[in-house]
Amino acid sequence: GLSGNCKVQCEKETFGVTASLCHGACVEVDSDTEAEVDSGFKLGCISCKRRGEVSAEAYVEWEFKPFNDSEPIPIYRYVDVENKEFLDSTLGFENRLEWRGSNNTKDLQDGSIYIHNVTFNDSGTYICTFYRTLKYNNYNFQTNRTKNIFLTVVPKLTRGLASILSEVMMYASIIGLQLWLVVEMIYCYRKIAAAGEEALRESAAEYLAIASESKDNCAGEQVAE
Repeated sequence: GLSGNCKVQCEKETFGVTASLCHGACVEVDSDTEAEVDSGFKLGCISCKRRGEVSAEAYVEWEFKPFNDSEPIPIYRYVDVENKEFLDSTLGFENRLEWRGSNNTKDLQDGSIYIHNVTFNDSGTYICTFYRTLKYNNYNFQTNRTKNIFLTVVPKLTRGLASILSEVMMYASIIGLQLWLVVEMIYCYRKIAAAGEEALRESAAEYLAIASESKDNCAGEQVAE
């Protein structure tokens, strides 16, 4: 099975969004790009297979390019749980990097990794590349896809202005909706009450009219006698 956001065996691509036709969905979500120092951080990298009916095999390689370097350095390769390796011993990822992508499948679609105890030196560009082999009946087709993640390490994470405004707007909308419902309930109650009072007045008027007519009839009969 696949892990993370990528639990899928058959998919269909529609308007750039990959949706499953059977057991799940593979959705390509962008990775977060801001990490807090001394904490853990997940570098998300998802590459959904576009041809769900075609069997495939894939492996993932990660590279890292510090802000002050011009060339990326290969740091990690993952083929399966028995075939994974660190490609560099100078950057200190060996004891801090952990696979968080697809498991128990040769067709990797989630290539995410997790970095423990993030340091300021981890800031830079991370390059995730999927090397996929599509297996048709008469031939194999090689393809690859690369994603860049620009990571910034900060002393402490702060909520962005957009996030704060979004939350404020959400609560304001909820309060506004509740007030509108209260106003509607009061309006409907008054309207029903007014209709009831009008019906009572009409019934009383009809009763009085009938009683008056009966009284007049009785008076007329007595005069006739």
